[in-house]
Formats: sequence, C-alpha cells, structure tokens
Amino acid sequence: MLEFTPDQQMIREEAQRFLREQSSSEAIRSVVDAGASHDAALWASISGELGWCAMAVPEEFGGVGLGATEVAILMELTGARLACVPFWSTVCLAAPLLQSAGNEAAKAKYLAAIAAGEMAVTVAYADPSAADPAATVAVKATRTATGYRLDGRVAHVVDLEVADVVLVPAGLEDGTTALFAMSRGSGQTITPFKVLDGTRPIASLDLAVEVPADSRIDDGSVGADQFGQALAFANLGLAAEQLGAAQGALDVTLAYIAERVQFGRTIASFQAIKHRCAKLVVDIAEARSLVFGAAASLGEGADNALEISGARVLASDLQFRAAEEAIQLHGGVGFTWEYDPHLYFKRAQASAALLGSHDAHLDGIAASVFGDGGLK
Repeated sequence: MLEFTPDQQMIREEAQRFLREQSSSEAIRSVVDAGASHDAALWASISGELGWCAMAVPEEFGGVGLGATEVAILMELTGARLACVPFWSTVCLAAPLLQSAGNEAAKAKYLAAIAAGEMAVTVAYADPSAADPAATVAVKATRTATGYRLDGRVAHVVDLEVADVVLVPAGLEDGTTALFAMSRGSGQTITPFKVLDGTRPIASLDLAVEVPADSRIDDGSVGADQFGQALAFANLGLAAEQLGAAQGALDVTLAYIAERVQFGRTIASFQAIKHRCAKLVVDIAEARSLVFGAAASLGEGADNALEISGARVLASDLQFRAAEEAIQLHGGVGFTWEYDPHLYFKRAQASAALLGSHDAHLDGIAASVFGDGGLK
C-alpha cells in the first residue's frame, strides 16, 4: 500500500497549494502566448525561495539530502499544473548526471548552485527521444594546447533557452566520452524551435568553440553505467510528471462536467460519463503506485530499471488517454484555445517523445525478461 511519511505528505500538500495559486491556467497561457522560455517568477520561487531544487542534492553540496520519492512528489504536482519551469531538466536530467559522472570540483560548484537556486541546468544529449540518448554523441572534442575544441550540433535540447549551464557529452579522439559544462554565452549558438508544446521549450545547440581545460567536468571519462544511473532518475521524474499531467487533465474534466448542464442536469450525473472518469481514477491510482514504488527502490538493480521502464509506459499511455478523454468530455469546446484540454494533449504528445517511446521501453523490458530481444 502506498503511504507517504508525514514529512512527505506535508511537502505534497504545501506544493499543491502553492502551484494551484501560482501556476494557474492564466499563468500558463501568459507564458505560451508570449512565446516565453519559462515563467521566471514561478521558477525563482521554486528554485530559490522554496528550495525544491535542493531536495535530492546531498547535504555535503548544500542540498537537503532527501530522495527520489520527494522529487517524484514535486514532479507529479508540477506536471498536474503544467508548470512552465525547467524543473525536470535541472533536477532530474542534469543533477543526477553531475552526481554520477562529475568530478568533485564540478559537484561542489554546480550541485551547490542548483541547490541554492542559482542556476538552471540541462543536458545536450545527441538524441533526447532515444531510450538511450547517450549511446551516440553529436559533439566532437579535440584537445588543444590550452583545453579543448568542441565541434558539433545537437538538434534538440530541452530547456536550452533558459539554462544557465548546459552539460555536453562529447566524443574524444580515443573513442571515450567526456562531459563538458558550458555557461550561457560561451561560444554557443542557440536556435529556438517552434514546438507543439509551448510549456516546454526546445532549441538546437551549435558549437565550434575552444574551451578551457576546466570546462571538462568528468572524472576520467563517462561510461554507460554513469549515464544509466542518471537516465534512470530522469525517466522516473518524467513518469511522475506524466502521472501528474494525467491527474491534471482529469481535474480539469471533472470541474467542467460538474458545471455543464444538458437535459436539465449536469453531465457529471450521466452514467456513461461517470464510468469513463471512474476508470481514469483507478488507472491513475495504479500508475501512482508503480511510480512511487519505483522511486522508493531507485538504484536497486535491474528489477528497478524494469519498474521505471514500466512506469514510463504506463504513465505515457495514461497521460495521452486522460488528455484525450478531457477533449472528448468537454464536447465541441474541447478543441478550442479558450479551454485547457489542448494544453494537456500537447504536453502528452511531447513528453511521450522524450527518453524513449512506448515501444522502445516495452522492447527493453521484453529483452530483459526473455533474454533474446523479446517476442518476435
């Protein structure tokens, strides 16, 4: 049975109250309409005043030293409100990579800054849509007399426009992979994309620049295990966010059907609509148990990796179906800009394309279970 500790329940309740007030439909639309990279005021509150970015950072680097469960709680709630902030990219994508692959100087510098709310960070994986985005590199690193020269183009980088620092995996001449940290404006060419989901920006990164030796932050090289540890946390955070978005879409739907009157009564009283909403409630509870079960056992071997992949599959499907039901149950207005279902539908489409598709995760699970690449 899923039970939060009193401290975790307090975090959940306070975060839910805060986001209900600060990440309203009007706030989201103001960001999307303006084509802004994020909600700057909301991010300042989350990262600086509330200290959410410090949750899973070890105490030795200025963090709170809590675990994946607390981060998953916050990811679920930011997903429910479609919060326009680089929380996932900073806390779930970049910070775990710094912890698993960064040298001590890099951890002391960047993890401390993340914990203090002083910077947003993202990772320039060659293909963020792949189940293993670190399997290939798009940037080449060549040693120079004073450091390295980085050349290459990363086509799609999440939250690049708002990131103060971008972590760049780059291939060395000897075939190993190094990790570089580049501050905003340090020889980068950033080109924003017009994307389907206006609540999460994506941009391309072009590099043809020489960087000092201390820009390289790995401890020798970065291996598959280090990338794997970081990506497990990233997938868990994304699954929690997708779960939250499914709940958010359902909440929007329940509010609408409670007010919409047809044939002299609210459509919430219609049996067919009750059944559709009840199924979502049950499915969300099931997905929540899987997500938080995976969070509680994060890092405990191959079984946990399968749990996280399973959570991604379930959460991706659920997020899409909840958004689809929101559009259907809103009737004709479900497709209009004035109502919120389309915002959840666009986020569902975009999130499903991150860190491996539904089929890619199922293939990975099958390969692990059957040991032969799965059923043919």
